[in-house]
Amino acid sequence: MPTAHTKLPDENLTRCAWAGTDPLYRKYHDEEWGKETHDDKTLFEFLVLESAQAGLSWITILRRREGYRKAFAGFDVKKVAAFTDEDVERLMQDTGIIRNRLKILAAINNAQLFIKVQQEFGSFDKYLYSFMPNGKPLVNHPEHTVPASTPISDAISKDMKKRGFKFFGTTICYAHMQATGMVNDHLASCSFK
Repeated sequence: MPTAHTKLPDENLTRCAWAGTDPLYRKYHDEEWGKETHDDKTLFEFLVLESAQAGLSWITILRRREGYRKAFAGFDVKKVAAFTDEDVERLMQDTGIIRNRLKILAAINNAQLFIKVQQEFGSFDKYLYSFMPNGKPLVNHPEHTVPASTPISDAISKDMKKRGFKFFGTTICYAHMQATGMVNDHLASCSFK
């Protein structure tokens, strides 16, 4: 029986099929996806990353994650909220991120709104979890497939859209929920459930 300090051989592990064979994807799957976090900085990081992912594959964003970290001030929401037109132009030249003006402007806009939500609810985490049953994360037990959205992601994205957030529809919202452990959608057979 392995101890907490024993690393299991990779061939003995079962993963969700989407993790594939890419080491970066596997590391993300094994160490982050579906793991509950209540840290606003992490929630903001995934807000930026998930919004950038719209229309692209997640691995495309994961491969640029360090570039995003550098370009967006270590995901310091107050610094990003204060970005200027000069910052937008700088980011448009940054090959370490997706150079899409609308997504860059959305990140700045969303940072400003993120702070407003923090002020209203005490934290962005409290806001998000106000939509969850009993304020708790959900552990689902999918056998083969997971949904792209749910009534909860519909409600969150609708409210965020009403507040002015951009690039955060229900599918992106649900991906954010999965990434930050608001829902655990690891397949029932996954070693990382």
